[in-house]
Amino acid sequence: MRVIFNVDAISAPLTGIGRYALELAQGLATHPHIEQLRLYSAIRWVEDPADALSSNRMFASLRNNLPFKTRALEMYSGLRNVLFRAHTRKLQGYLLHTPNYILMPFDGPCVTTVHDLSAFNFPETHPPERVRFLERHLPRTLERAERVLADSRFIAEEIHEKLGVPREKLRVVALGVDPVYHPRKSETLAEAMSRHGLVAGSYLLVVATQEPRKNLIRLANAYAALPARLRERHPLIIVGARGWLNAELERVLAPLEASGSSRRLGYVSEADLPLIYAGARGFAFPSLYEGFGLPVLEAMASGIPVLTSNVSSLPEVCAGIALCVDPLDEDALRAGLEHLLEDDTWRSRSAADGLAHAASFPWSRCVDETVAVYREIV
Repeated sequence: MRVIFNVDAISAPLTGIGRYALELAQGLATHPHIEQLRLYSAIRWVEDPADALSSNRMFASLRNNLPFKTRALEMYSGLRNVLFRAHTRKLQGYLLHTPNYILMPFDGPCVTTVHDLSAFNFPETHPPERVRFLERHLPRTLERAERVLADSRFIAEEIHEKLGVPREKLRVVALGVDPVYHPRKSETLAEAMSRHGLVAGSYLLVVATQEPRKNLIRLANAYAALPARLRERHPLIIVGARGWLNAELERVLAPLEASGSSRRLGYVSEADLPLIYAGARGFAFPSLYEGFGLPVLEAMASGIPVLTSNVSSLPEVCAGIALCVDPLDEDALRAGLEHLLEDDTWRSRSAADGLAHAASFPWSRCVDETVAVYREIV
């Protein structure tokens, strides 16, 4: 089987979609059913995902800093499509897979991955140019694709009900967890803890891009309502790039940061992130909407008890192991945080169950199931 895989999403800092694209690119390269894999990044072929990581950083910076962003995004997409068509015109017998929504023009069989419909369900939480771009181009992609992959049953059903994609075209392929996420002894964490000014086993961790859908404002308000003794013992540590539309979050976090109760570490290196997970007292992920929720599984794989939302894909992914609460209810979030931090009996049971659950999500399974979908159409 010959596959063209679009690696545009592999760009630093890696998002969840970027991680998915990277893991698939690496897994497909060595899969026994893949005779030839070609990687296309931005406007050119690349030899390996590392090449994509460096070249895509430049293109992402260019798109983000141009004025008239809607026009710039359309111009970039148009140029990429023209060049991709020219680069693939003479290729025969290939399948194209884009792991990030929008297909490029291609005459052979096509697969796309739709991770969520947040741009349609929560357009106010996205940059407007991104919403307009998906509204314009996603319907055509869904018509062209022979198969549409979704990260969860929840998202597959949404794609069917809201966008009219026939169920026979939809396939659910869950994401995976990298084995670098695992429990660690405190002595192995000491260097990373010192580097980031953390104390192992003490802090409440959040890993999320700082954007409205991640619901960090309500989480911060709930955390601020905890008893002072808990905030003193368990600071709120937020890891993730500063995203968009977050002026209100800045206002809410300001007094917590001024008092030393909360800190934002920003983007953390790939080497340090698993250590920061493993050193946490608990993990909070109260997102309003997810297509999967990979950070929840990464925390479970690290042996850390989890609080998350009772909406979208998160109950499906958590399988009854995490503490699931209403993300719109700050009182429920506050009570959940107390439970997460203080109920040692539940914490031990949840951490053990989470470890076993996360172990059933290796990236190799995601790769195998993706290749099985390819084989349905070639």
